[in-house]
Amino acid sequence: MNKIIISMGLAAVGTAALQMNCAAQSSPLEATPKDWNVSAALRGFYDDNYVTSPNRQGSTGVEFSPTASASVPFAQTEIGFLYSYDLQYYQHREDLHQNAYDQSHNFNLWLDHAFNEEWNVKVNDTFVVGQEPELLAGPGAPATYQRLEGNNIANNATVDLHTDWSTQFSTELTYGNYFSQYSQNQPTYNATKTEVVAASYAGELNRDQNSIDLEGQWHFSPETMVTLGYQFQDVNYLGDQSIGYFNTAVYSDSRDNDSHFVYVGAQHNLLPNLVAAAKAGIQYDDYYNHTANDAKNATSPYADVSVIYTYLPGCNAQVGFTQARNSTDYVGINQTTGSETLDQESSSVHASINHHFTPRFLGSVVASWTSSTFNGGQYNNESDDFYAVGLSANYVITRNISAEADYNYSDLSSDIAGRGYDRNRITLGLSVSY
Repeated sequence: MNKIIISMGLAAVGTAALQMNCAAQSSPLEATPKDWNVSAALRGFYDDNYVTSPNRQGSTGVEFSPTASASVPFAQTEIGFLYSYDLQYYQHREDLHQNAYDQSHNFNLWLDHAFNEEWNVKVNDTFVVGQEPELLAGPGAPATYQRLEGNNIANNATVDLHTDWSTQFSTELTYGNYFSQYSQNQPTYNATKTEVVAASYAGELNRDQNSIDLEGQWHFSPETMVTLGYQFQDVNYLGDQSIGYFNTAVYSDSRDNDSHFVYVGAQHNLLPNLVAAAKAGIQYDDYYNHTANDAKNATSPYADVSVIYTYLPGCNAQVGFTQARNSTDYVGINQTTGSETLDQESSSVHASINHHFTPRFLGSVVASWTSSTFNGGQYNNESDDFYAVGLSANYVITRNISAEADYNYSDLSSDIAGRGYDRNRITLGLSVSY
């Protein structure tokens, strides 16, 4: 816990110290806005634990990352896309005569359409192929904090319909879908090949998650909005594999569940440059395929809180907190009750600062802490604690060329033996944009 207190304290001190130096105007080096952009970055890196394991393996490497984006505005519609590709070479894997290359793809498509002054729809879809947990994270906390080799796939789509029924009342109707598919799909069996002793990532995490959220919004003033909402969520595990054994095989879909959220919320502009928003309520989960004799439902608190402070133009600080249940990559069968790990209940605190020291020099700090408690299974009520801190600096050399430096630290502390790790990553490079 001391680690996150130190990180958050530094972020708070940093905000106060930086306010006196922030660039109060846009950079004269900014490129002229246009409907499309292309860029490429070449970086060298050192990762001291790229396997995210207690048995750490470190490597130097080279990363190449091109990006292309476009946005096409019409009278009442905007359509846009962004595609980025990342190729990483690991020298240590080359030395071990292993495949030294990792590739990831990130494709984002969005549409914003106003039918009229009262009706507006936004569609967003993000499709990724990659290895890092932050790329593959679904709604809420990541299902895994481990870096997973292979072409793992995740798709996150939302459709949001906003309707102004009057000057004081509006509604937000949102449909969301998250789909994941993991490459590692071979479970580990016992010596006789009759029982699964370690599930595959595909068996644990391949899933289709759908949600629908209806929120009423009362606008009491231009600065204040109060909300009341209900969300239904359905999670279906698609691995169709045995994920453990208790008298008979336990399969992926035994963790299928429905969730119901009821919440109230508010958003208020405390100042023209300070916005606070909060939602709080109850989450009820029904594990309708759960076959063990223990509880088949759970009730827990739900919360989503954020504060955004734009202390000078181009400079902002954010703090947030979330509380909800999420999928987990760990399944441990309790050999007394037959219960498997159904999910985790996660509490997460996060903070960030983005600051222009000069028109050419941008820096940022990001810190987070997530504490997740296992629900059911061998390690029922045991916890994971995940800490992450990121420092980033970008210096504009010319209008089209920038220098970059990044440092990222992560630490998974777990009650499960052999699961925890810590990791340091340092990256230096140049980017070119047009």
